[in-house]
Amino acid sequence: MSYQTYPFIKNPHLDGGPFMLEGGRVGVLLVHGYTATTAEVRPFAEQLNAKGYTVQAPLLPGHNSVPEDANKFSWKDWVSTTEQAYRELGSRCEEVFIGGESTGGLLALYLGSNHPEISGLLLYAPALRLNLSRMDRVKLHIAAPFIPYHKKTVAEDDLPWKGYMVNPLKGAIQLLRLQKATFLLLSTIRRPTLIVQGRLDKTVRKDVPKIIYNQISSVVKEIHWMEKSHHCVALDHEMDQVTVITHQFIQKVTN
Repeated sequence: MSYQTYPFIKNPHLDGGPFMLEGGRVGVLLVHGYTATTAEVRPFAEQLNAKGYTVQAPLLPGHNSVPEDANKFSWKDWVSTTEQAYRELGSRCEEVFIGGESTGGLLALYLGSNHPEISGLLLYAPALRLNLSRMDRVKLHIAAPFIPYHKKTVAEDDLPWKGYMVNPLKGAIQLLRLQKATFLLLSTIRRPTLIVQGRLDKTVRKDVPKIIYNQISSVVKEIHWMEKSHHCVALDHEMDQVTVITHQFIQKVTN
């Protein structure tokens, strides 16, 4: 795969396909964000796997191909793929935690409301609310039927994620719909929940961790702020610390 062949993909040399890392009886499902691929969660997954967890990462429909493909699927297709991966991991492991980065964290929240048997939720910069103004949303809905995508702003970092360097607009609307559907279900979530947010994140609104913390019905819930991290908090400079926090949380819940 070459950059010339896929001019809209950053880091095309990375493996962005679905993967499974075999480990122990506790499983962790990690879901990548919108426009990204599983490369976004692979380094983090490998660190968790080194601690003995079985880790699985599905590829969301419309990703790791061409940007137009992201406009062909609905948020319910993302949910279906995530749920299928959860059931597969559950057939291998005695306990399963569902987690994800950004949109992946949002999908974890959604599944958490529909599967009370889940051991816990691991949310990394969950995209429940984005830094979009009302006018931004209006423009998005007006442009989406006519413009397939628009170029992303220059990234604040050079993290080794793989994904589209443009934002497919119809797919972005699906993300907004997933936000609305998930928000309505927050009070039904009762499973232990970990929320990790980068202090330098300019994508997700800073009040999102507190909104989730206050709205869910979980007894066990934690918020951790990573002071040196941006949006991809599970891939950024403090990934080692995020791994420790996650491991300690899982150990507390399973013990």
